[in-house]
Formats: sequence, C-alpha cells, structure tokens
Amino acid sequence: MQLSRTVGYALQATLQLALSESSSPVPCSQLAAEGHMPERFLLQILRNLVTHGILQSVRGVDGGYTLERKPEDISLLEVIEAVDGPMMSGAPVAEGLPQESQSKLRDALEQVTATSRRQLSEIKLASLLRQGTGGRAQGTEEREQGAAAK
Repeated sequence: MQLSRTVGYALQATLQLALSESSSPVPCSQLAAEGHMPERFLLQILRNLVTHGILQSVRGVDGGYTLERKPEDISLLEVIEAVDGPMMSGAPVAEGLPQESQSKLRDALEQVTATSRRQLSEIKLASLLRQGTGGRAQGTEEREQGAAAK
C-alpha cells in the first residue's frame, strides 16, 4: 500500500505530537523543522486534522497543536481519511469486459477495500509508539545510551 506524501506528513506530525513530552501545544514551525516538512503545506494538513477531530489547535503566542484524543483512540484510518478523504474501492475502467467480469472485479476490489479499512482502523497511533517510555520513540533510549557511552 502506497500512501500519499500528504498522508505521510499527517502521520508524521500526529506521531510527533504523540511523542511530545511537553504538555503545551507544539507550533507548526517546530513540527515542520523537526520532521523536515514544508511548513505551509504542513499547516494545511494540520487544519484538516483539526477539522476531523484528530488534533486541537490553540491560537496565540503560545499556541500550536495537540492531539484531541489519546494515541490509543486515534486510528491510522482516521488520519488517512482526514487527509485523503474516504477510502473507497474504485474499479478501473473495464470496457470490453463482459458484465459478469466487471461485476466480479468490482466485488473483489470492494472486499479488498473493506479488509484494508478494517485493518487500518485497528492500528492505533499508540501501537506505533514504544510502550512504557512515556511517549518516547523506540530506539531513542538506545541512541541516547550509545551517545552517552562515547
């Protein structure tokens, strides 16, 4: 499954927020800089995530973005659909095929889409984070220990 760059940035930003140890909102500029993402493009993505109830936006000097819900309550499907719209099966143009073949192709693609939606809805942001580290990414501790040992 290939995701659009837009979805990739949305997932990256939401995971960054889930990993954030700060209780205060994180500015878009910080998310963009840390994630090596274009800030103006990221701002549009973050607005979509706010509109879909995934992020919360706080205005002002100390403003920024926070997760609206816990990482355990946000699925990959929600993030993907907030950015790219509803995941639907789209049968390719099948001109020249018998009606029965077109129908079977459409049914097969609908089944694949339903399975994908179900699986993506079961994957929560929290499952992509290292457990028991207070929101720190897997490998962070090992890198810090390795750096300290040098």
